Amino acid sequence: MPTATASIKETLVRNDLRNVAIVAHVDHGKTTLVDAMLRQSGAFSERAELVDRVMDSGELEREKGITILAKNTAVRRHTPDGPVTINVVDTPGHADFGGEVERGLSMVDGVVLLIDASEGPLPQTRFVLRKTLAAGLPVILVVNKVDRPDARISEVVEEAHDLLLDLASEVGADDSVLDLPVVYASARAGRASLNQPEDGGLPDEENLDVLFEVLFKHIPAPLGDSDAPLRALVTNLDASSFLGRIALCRIEAGTIRKGETVAWCREDGTIQKVRITELLITEALDRVPAESAKAGDLVAIAGIPDITIGDTLADVDNPEPLPRITVDEPAISMTIGVNTSPLAGRGGGTKLTARVLKARLDSELVGNVSVRVLPTERPDTWEVQGRGELALAILVEQMKREGFELTVGKPQVVTKTVDGKLHEPFERLTIDAPEEHLGAITQLLANRKGRMENMSGHGSGRIKLEYVVPSRGLIGFRTEFLTETRGTGIANAVSEGYAPWAGEIRTRHNGSLVADRSGQITAYAMIQLADRGTFFVEPGAEAYEGMVVGENPRAEDLDVNVCREKKLTNMRTSTADVMETLARPRKLSLEEALEFCAADECVEVAPEVVRVRKVILDANQRGRERSRNKLRG
Repeated sequence: MPTATASIKETLVRNDLRNVAIVAHVDHGKTTLVDAMLRQSGAFSERAELVDRVMDSGELEREKGITILAKNTAVRRHTPDGPVTINVVDTPGHADFGGEVERGLSMVDGVVLLIDASEGPLPQTRFVLRKTLAAGLPVILVVNKVDRPDARISEVVEEAHDLLLDLASEVGADDSVLDLPVVYASARAGRASLNQPEDGGLPDEENLDVLFEVLFKHIPAPLGDSDAPLRALVTNLDASSFLGRIALCRIEAGTIRKGETVAWCREDGTIQKVRITELLITEALDRVPAESAKAGDLVAIAGIPDITIGDTLADVDNPEPLPRITVDEPAISMTIGVNTSPLAGRGGGTKLTARVLKARLDSELVGNVSVRVLPTERPDTWEVQGRGELALAILVEQMKREGFELTVGKPQVVTKTVDGKLHEPFERLTIDAPEEHLGAITQLLANRKGRMENMSGHGSGRIKLEYVVPSRGLIGFRTEFLTETRGTGIANAVSEGYAPWAGEIRTRHNGSLVADRSGQITAYAMIQLADRGTFFVEPGAEAYEGMVVGENPRAEDLDVNVCREKKLTNMRTSTADVMETLARPRKLSLEEALEFCAADECVEVAPEVVRVRKVILDANQRGRERSRNKLRG
């Protein structure tokens, strides 16, 4: 006969459930591993068309090959003790989306840490692992891609242990974190084993059963009294055209039922009674209706139109709010405003007004905990702060695809004053590149105030460098780095906190070719100006005064007439294939345009076009402003 203690324990521990997050550096195979787990658990029917990276459902995620939003799926496994549901949260691997990682960790009881068998731990690995250890979550180490020809499995495991030891002392965890299980896997092949294979070889097991067994053994079942007063934390938001705003919650205690009235604890401290109109649980990749859910479950709730991340749903008679989700401070900012160029409204956009733009930025705040929107001196422009350049560029790209026309300022760093001194954010940059580019890389980073902290070699002709660099030194770094390494270098950065201002950094050494008048660009003018630099435009396109039409190899800006027409005379000339004599223009993507942008320039963004322009369009006015700045300096 079971004891009273045993029966209490059964109500507190959900042995039929596991909540786990998969964290790793970008491109180490998180989403591919989730694919394999779903397939081997029967989540897809035999006739279903198998799609790679099913969790990367967003259009931008598929294009860029990165995870942007944390998402969860449910994997059901049959065990000797009955069926077990594994709620898997797939988190982004890029440091700019660290807010999504922190949000994912608040939903789970353990973490699967994925590390590439060749690249080893990288900056984002350090970031997610520090957050995991600080939260006191258990870790399973999975060495992925063991079948890579350049795999170095033993060294990578040793590097992972060194990183764990370093971070354990940093966050105050004990040395028991080193007793973590190690699984060797090839997510692409859908195989995992506890036995270390040879470098470049496949695991000796035919499937992922070993990974599931380790997961059941080392990730604790969620605790929570189903009979206690309800407490559920809102960790994410979604939307449906039928149900409206959907809140994704983790139930910490109690039971929630469809149709019941609960207390909604808001950020401002107010408590409001609301009704749960729809309750959904996750099965594989789909949300299905449910009548009730209890402590430990991850659920989706509809019926509360203004609910936001960090709010708590609680028992009406005993409303106790849970601690709100906190994320790291933003480090990069840019101004976003309405399109003020002479060609506004002619770039295919349908959303042009300040009111619509402000509403869109406010809606971004609802679901993105790591973004802030602040007012500026101008009523049609706002300062948007985020984790990094990529995160803000993704936001602008999404708005561009939604039909907005914008003027976007050059990315700047968010500074702080500490003890009367100006501080700026720094990044820990890790570079993996061929040895012959060492000189070019060190010179590039020296100009950007980078400080080398470590240099090591793999023994394969490549070197690994570790730098601490001011965040503003990395604005526009990527393009130059890829040029210097001929596309063979890999660079990754993660936040290192704030430190005193590093001094002036000149990141751009070339000037701009600026149109001095409005009109249609002609091939004749571009041929005459071909020796002046590289063009971003092509004949036939519209130009306006102050628009940047190309890059000047010299440091200063150069005003040029790209609308000049050939004068007609009575002399015969050869008109054969003028277009073929023109060099192909360099087409700037949104990220490249933001990187190229100088301090006195901004980017005009519309659905059909991306242009760089001067903030002050009039050349005479720009000259007067430069003179004033020199006098001030």
